[in-house]
Amino acid sequence: MNRLYYGDCLTIMQSMKLSSVDLIYLDPPFNSNREYNAIYKDETGRPLPDQVEAFCDLWELDEERERALRVMPVLMRENGIDDDVVEFWRLWMNALRNTQPRLLAYLSYMVERLLVMKGLLRPNGSIYLHCDPTASHYIKVMMDAIFGHRNFRNEIVWHYSGWNARLKTHFNSRHDTLLFYANGRRQVFNSCAEPWANEDEYIQARRQKVHVDSDNRRYVLSDRGRGRRIRRYLDEAMEYGKPVSDVWAIPKLNNSAKENLNYRTQKPLALLERIIEASSNPGDTVFDPFCGCATTLEAAERLNRKWIGIDIAIHAIKRVAKVRLQERLRLKEGVDFTIDGVPHTLEGAKDLWERDKYHFQKWAVEEVDGFVTTKRTADGGVDGRLYFYTSFDGQLQSMAIEVKGGKNVAINDVRALRGVLEKDYALMVGLIIMEPLGTAKSRNFHRFMAEAGDYELMGMSYPRMQILTVSEILDGKRFKTPNLATSSDNQTVMPLPNPAS
Repeated sequence: MNRLYYGDCLTIMQSMKLSSVDLIYLDPPFNSNREYNAIYKDETGRPLPDQVEAFCDLWELDEERERALRVMPVLMRENGIDDDVVEFWRLWMNALRNTQPRLLAYLSYMVERLLVMKGLLRPNGSIYLHCDPTASHYIKVMMDAIFGHRNFRNEIVWHYSGWNARLKTHFNSRHDTLLFYANGRRQVFNSCAEPWANEDEYIQARRQKVHVDSDNRRYVLSDRGRGRRIRRYLDEAMEYGKPVSDVWAIPKLNNSAKENLNYRTQKPLALLERIIEASSNPGDTVFDPFCGCATTLEAAERLNRKWIGIDIAIHAIKRVAKVRLQERLRLKEGVDFTIDGVPHTLEGAKDLWERDKYHFQKWAVEEVDGFVTTKRTADGGVDGRLYFYTSFDGQLQSMAIEVKGGKNVAINDVRALRGVLEKDYALMVGLIIMEPLGTAKSRNFHRFMAEAGDYELMGMSYPRMQILTVSEILDGKRFKTPNLATSSDNQTVMPLPNPAS
């Protein structure tokens, strides 16, 4: 069955069966903050405040990246990378550490995942990595090492139209790059063609004299070598079409396109359909580890391929399931596809906590309609925020959220959260815990939290400190906050009370 996964693609791919997919397409984001803000703006009609970043920018040499860099040579050798290449990576890593540390963080992140993707591809499979000039040449070096330089097939240039004012330092950028590699010498490849505009375009491309036979059919003569010449009839050429080159002139989506889901980096269906048709057959499995708004999944579905998609943002997963899969493709969850990695029970939430504490915190924040903050931690600190309006001036206010997945939640945790309320910009704070509190602890917690008072708005009272258990969240309960209504043009109409649920 087709599958849509929520979570970090590295963790999920490590649990997938080896040699299980026929085609991989990935379009990994370089600027994660910008991508995540786009999802928020699309859902609420407003961007986040300038002083608040919605999502952790992965490309920093933090403790996690440094740990990944230390084990990278071992991972490379375990995956069959030559020692000379491993030594090259070590020297390159040391050079980038002092000159381009963010790029080094990005490359280590990608190499970790590309090594796993190599194992997931069947021997006749292919991979297309979509990137821009920011890092494409660096990524190609690593893909040569992982997939083999002899398996490099094309650097495809996706050219699209557009116009900017005359730039003072460089030319207008109007293309992306797709790096196309096979996983072996006998990969699936279906040569494709696109139609000629007319016979005159064909004649101009061939630059040959046109002849007419006794049946009044037009043709050109092609040289086959050794003095042999054959006739190529124009009507047959029109039917066959012209071979596709490595420069693809496929238009970007415009705002009025029916397929446009308002994702800033959304790719057109025509682009993914060409890739899928060229490098897979009906019934094959297409995999997108950064599926975003799921253009790849829709293209695969329309071309009768099986598909697997992964995304790290639960907001994107929910949007994809509702708009892309259910409304556009008329697919039914549980029948045509499944969603995995999103806890639906307390046991599932505990399992996620044990497997990946950071993503448990992320899930909990997003499940209550919040947005994770920039600081990536396994526990502690402000893990996310809820945003809402309290006036007609268009300014967002927030509730700071902390998540505690362990069993030992103490009154000191609540006191620390009270400190956030007093020092932070938040009007309210919320605590999410895994297990229900005992009777005495619950009484002490609520007594202490009640001392923080209420926030009053339009005759409604909202406790400034609140607590929810995972079971309550799974039952549909949410923090009590002011809500907002938006008109069709994404302008705020008025704040509305959100009574206790």
